[in-house]
Amino acid sequence: MGKLVQLLSHPIELRSVLILKYIQKNPYAINVDSNPTLKRCYELLSLTSRSFAMVIKQLHPELKDVVMVFYLILRALDTVEDDMSIDSKIKIPLLRNFHEKLALADWTFDGNADTEKDKCVLLEFDQILKVFHTFKPEYKEVLTDITLKMGNGMADYILDDNFNLNGVKTIKDYDLYCHYVAGLVGEGLTRLMVLADFAKGSLLSDPKDLVLMESMGLFLQKVNITRDYYEDLLDKRSFWPQEIWSKYAENLKDLHVPKNVQNGVHCINEMILNALNHVPDVLNYLSSINEQTSYQFCCIPQVMAIATMSLLFNNKEILSNDNIKIRKSETCYLILKSRTFKGTMEIFEYYLKSIKSRLQVEDPNYLKLNIQIAKIQQYMEEMTQENLPEGIEPKKSDIYVKTQKKLTVDDKKMEAIISEEQATLNSISVAVIAVIVFALFKFYK
Repeated sequence: MGKLVQLLSHPIELRSVLILKYIQKNPYAINVDSNPTLKRCYELLSLTSRSFAMVIKQLHPELKDVVMVFYLILRALDTVEDDMSIDSKIKIPLLRNFHEKLALADWTFDGNADTEKDKCVLLEFDQILKVFHTFKPEYKEVLTDITLKMGNGMADYILDDNFNLNGVKTIKDYDLYCHYVAGLVGEGLTRLMVLADFAKGSLLSDPKDLVLMESMGLFLQKVNITRDYYEDLLDKRSFWPQEIWSKYAENLKDLHVPKNVQNGVHCINEMILNALNHVPDVLNYLSSINEQTSYQFCCIPQVMAIATMSLLFNNKEILSNDNIKIRKSETCYLILKSRTFKGTMEIFEYYLKSIKSRLQVEDPNYLKLNIQIAKIQQYMEEMTQENLPEGIEPKKSDIYVKTQKKLTVDDKKMEAIISEEQATLNSISVAVIAVIVFALFKFYK
């Protein structure tokens, strides 16, 4: 009953759930039943990530299978790195040489603990390899290169005894760690999209734009690290930089002690302040993608990240709760709303305003947070100066000149699709909607 009340209390989200579940069409749906190996890989994808599985299956056929396998490879790598039961004498060589496994025709790994929920990708890695070897050489080269870089980066941190005991020390170290576990993902996806001619080549060739793909990964990772404070604490791991948390406690674990909760909240907000620095780059990057499904694939995690960031802000619950997530119905709304660049900007604007409205003067970063949010809002305003009154010239700041290139995604076509979906939903009777609402419980389980 609680979930039904939650749905009915958010009617816009309810509409999105209905559209996403029953009305939206996948223009690139394919039947994998004739290929058992490919079918099993998509099943593994669904087992390890419901949200990513949804958007990957919507991708253009040129990159759909490639990105699916890329995700599974990195999920396998991450499952090795996360498993604290694997002896470092086994784990480190495996991480460093994991890219070499991609050259094999048949390889699996059964050394994970039973508690590792994603161990299936390693137990059935031979299925992933079979699909990997069907790709174009240039795609395989990208996947192998990113796996090499990420595996070695993970191994370097495991060897760092200070990191194991105290986490990262400085913000610079924090950025480097996020680069290895997330920034490299952004690099790999960018290289794939440029190869497929789905994104502007300047993302890889222009020195000014190289930072954009890095920020895509760092923004996501920093939001996740902030959210996972308590879960990591239970696992005896630490990723919050000492340069930040040492301002608020002698030890990171002290932040969740009841008497230190206010300091803990202030520390959370400074972690969010650090992550906000990447938002302008994220928006700039998204404006450089010129294929609709690739745009949505890159955009959806980012809008979910800004929504999660808003949920975390000033939220003491994350200091003692390892299950802080945005509502599934809210996720459905974000997926649909972000299909156009205009919609994406509106999402970011909404959550930035939400954060700003909850700023408290006593927060030591009150002024810095205000300034950073204002900078982002100004940046967004300059990116969207398309419909100015006659005779009014757009601002010519450096930011405007660099970013004011219209997204080549056909927003008008997407708006037409959105209107059609809404018209279809409006034609459904109230009685039918009531039946569908109850059917959604299966979707939510």
